[in-house]
Amino acid sequence: MRSILFAATALFSSAGLHAQDAAVSQPAELTFERVFASPGLDGPAPRGVKLSPDGRYLTLLRNRVEDKERYDLWGYDRTTGEWRMLVDSEQLGTGRELSEAEKMQRERARIGSLKGIVDYQWSADGKAVLVPLDGDLYLARLGGETVRLTDTEASELNPALSEQGGFVSFVREGRLWVGPVGGAAQPITPQEGKETIRWGEAEFVAQEEMGRLTGYWWHPQDRRLAVERFDESGVGVVTRAAIGATGTKVFEQRYPVAGSANAVVELYVMDPDGKNRVKVDLGPDTDIYIPRVDWSPDGNALYVQRQNRDQTVLDMLKVDPATGASQVLFTERAAAQDYWINLSDNYKWLDDGSLLWWSERDGYGHFYRFADGTWNKLTSGEWVVTKLVGVNQAQGRVYFQGTKDDVLAQQVYGFSLANPSAITQLTDSAYVNSATMDEKAQTLLVSRSKPDQPTQSYIADAAGQRLAWIEENALDGDHPYAPFVASHLMPEFGTIRAEDGTTLHYKMIKPEMEPGKRYPVYFYHYGGPGPQLVQRNWTGALEQAIADKGYIYFELDNRGSANRGVAFEQPIYRAMGSVEVADQKAGALFLKSLPFVDPAKIAIDGWSYGGYMTLKQLQADPGLYAAGISGAPVTKWELYDTHYTERYMGTPQADGAAYAKSAVIADSVKIADPLLLIHGMADDNVVFENATALIAEMQGANVPFEMMLYPGFTHRVSGEQISPHRYNTVFRFLEAHGVTPPQ
Repeated sequence: MRSILFAATALFSSAGLHAQDAAVSQPAELTFERVFASPGLDGPAPRGVKLSPDGRYLTLLRNRVEDKERYDLWGYDRTTGEWRMLVDSEQLGTGRELSEAEKMQRERARIGSLKGIVDYQWSADGKAVLVPLDGDLYLARLGGETVRLTDTEASELNPALSEQGGFVSFVREGRLWVGPVGGAAQPITPQEGKETIRWGEAEFVAQEEMGRLTGYWWHPQDRRLAVERFDESGVGVVTRAAIGATGTKVFEQRYPVAGSANAVVELYVMDPDGKNRVKVDLGPDTDIYIPRVDWSPDGNALYVQRQNRDQTVLDMLKVDPATGASQVLFTERAAAQDYWINLSDNYKWLDDGSLLWWSERDGYGHFYRFADGTWNKLTSGEWVVTKLVGVNQAQGRVYFQGTKDDVLAQQVYGFSLANPSAITQLTDSAYVNSATMDEKAQTLLVSRSKPDQPTQSYIADAAGQRLAWIEENALDGDHPYAPFVASHLMPEFGTIRAEDGTTLHYKMIKPEMEPGKRYPVYFYHYGGPGPQLVQRNWTGALEQAIADKGYIYFELDNRGSANRGVAFEQPIYRAMGSVEVADQKAGALFLKSLPFVDPAKIAIDGWSYGGYMTLKQLQADPGLYAAGISGAPVTKWELYDTHYTERYMGTPQADGAAYAKSAVIADSVKIADPLLLIHGMADDNVVFENATALIAEMQGANVPFEMMLYPGFTHRVSGEQISPHRYNTVFRFLEAHGVTPPQ
C-alpha cells in the first residue's frame, strides 16, 4: 500500500489548547456520577482504526457524545478530505437481543459493555465493509447501499470475509457456514447432534486465556479453510445461576476448572464448500492446547502451535494442507526451570519462508529470525519487546513497541533486518505510545497519552513523522474534561525495594494538602500476572475524583506483573498469594513512613485477582491496613479455569501444597479489619460460588464483614449508574470506618 498523505490538519477536530493553556476557572466538582456519565471525560474514544486496502479511506468506530458506549462506523475519504458516517448503528440495527453465545464471546473479548458496532472488516477490493450488528451481518458499500446478509434469531459468530473477498463465513449454532458475498450461505461442517461439539469456534480457555477468539482460518487465496472442531463432553458442568433483579436464569456451563478435563480440540482442512476434508495430525496426545494457527504466505503450508498441558513446551507444527500430515519444525521451551511459556502474537511468517519470532529464551522478550533451521537473534538487552507492529518486507524493516528506554513509557521503534542493532525510536518519549500498521507496514496509526493528556491518535509515515491527526483530543474549552482541568493533579512516580532488593515502581497522586496534616490512602492493586498498572499515561478521571475527595491515590506493580522480564515474573510460580502480598506490604510500609500519610488510614481495593489480593493481604497482616475492598475475588483456585490457573499453580492433584498455601477460605475467619465484598451475581468468569463460599465461611464463624451484590451483572460490574453506585458504596464504607480525610 502506498503511503497515505493527508493534510496536516485534524481530521476529527481542529487544533485546540492543551491542559496547560486552557482557560483557568473555578474548577467544577468531579463526582463519581460525572466520571461515568456521557460524554466521557476522556474525550472521543475511537476504536478499530483501519486503512482500506487501496489506502483511500481511513475508517474507525466512533462513540457517540450522548452515549459513550454506542459506536458507529465512520470513514474519512482522503480524496475529498471529508468524514461521514458509513453505518448508523441505531438506524440500521434491529435492537434484537444478542444470543447468550455472543454475549459470552463479548465478555471474553472484554467488550461486553459496548453497543452498536463493535467490529468490522474491509473487503479485499476496498469497496465494501462487513459489519456485524445486533447478531446479524450487513455489507455496507461505499456508495451508500447497505445489504443485509443474514436475518436470524441465532447470532452469526466470528463473521469474516475470506482473504480474497470472494466468500463470507460465520458460525451459527455450532456449525461453520460459508457463502459467496451477497449470496446464500450454507453449513460446510457436519450436524453432529451433540451440543458439546462445535465447529469454527474457539473453546472457552482459548477465548478467555489464550487470546484466540476464532476457530477457523482462510487460505490466503481462498482455496481452503483450516477449521477447529472441539468436543467438550468431558468438561465438567458448572451450574451458573445468573441471579437478576426480576428472576434467576440457570446456565449449565461447561467450565474446565483447574485439574479437570479440557475440551478435546481437533483441526481439519477443507474446501470452501466443505469437501476434501482432511484431519490435521496434532500428535497422539489429545490433552494439549492449540494457541495459534497460521497459513504460510503462499498457502502451501499450515503452521500450528501446539502447547503441552503444563505450558512449558510449545511445538511449531508444519502441516501439509492436502493430507493433514505434520512435522515439528522447532520447539520452544520455558525460559527457566520453574517458569511457563507466555503466548504471543508477536510473530510473522515472511514471504521468503523465514519466521520473525518472539521469545523470552534469554530472560527478556525479544525478536529472533528462524530461517533454514537456524536462529538469528535480532534484539537484545534488559528490556522487553511488547508488540510486533508491522513488517515492511519490501524494505526489510520491522516495527515494534517496547520498553527499551523507559519501562513506564512504551515507545514505537523500527529496525532493518539487515542491521537489527540500529534501532530507531519513532515516537515522542513524553508519551506512552502504541501503534498498528497497514498490512504492508507503510503507514503508522499511533495512539498516545500522558498524565495530563487524554489519548490522542494520528497517522504517521514509516519514519514516525505525523501526517495528520485522527483524533487530537485537545484539552480545549470544548473538551468534556475542560471544567476539571484547573484542578487536575499530576501523579508522582518513584521506586521502592522489595524484600529481596528488586526495584518496584509506584504511582502516587496527592490531593491538595495542608502542611502538618496527614491524609488517608486509597491503595489500588491488581497484583496478578499480566497487567502493568504503573505507567506514565492518561488513566482517566476516576483517580482524580478519588484524590479530589481528599485521599492519596497509590498503585504499585509487584513481582509477577508483566514487562519486566522472566526473573521479575517467575517468583509467583506455584506461589500465588505470597510474593505479591509481600511486595504490596512493602508499599504500605513505605506509605506509613511518609510524613503526610496517616498511617492508620491506608485502605486497599482490588478487583478479580486484586479482590483475591485484598483477602490475602488482610489475612497476612492484621492491622496493617485500615480496611479492604474485595471485588469479584477468586477465593478457591480449584474453581478457576485450567489454562490460567495451571500455568502458575500446576494442578490441585499434583501441587496440592501450593493450592493450600494460596487458599483464602479457611483463613477468612482470621480477618479482623473491616472488609467490603463486592460481586456480580451473574459472573461467568469468577463464578459467584467464589463469593458464596467466602460468605458462608465467615458467617459460619460469626466474623463481621459487609457486602454489595449486583444482580444480573457479570464480572464486569459497570455502567453509567452502576459504576458510581459501586464507588459511592466503597467510600461510604471507608467513611463508616473512619478512613477519612483530615478536617
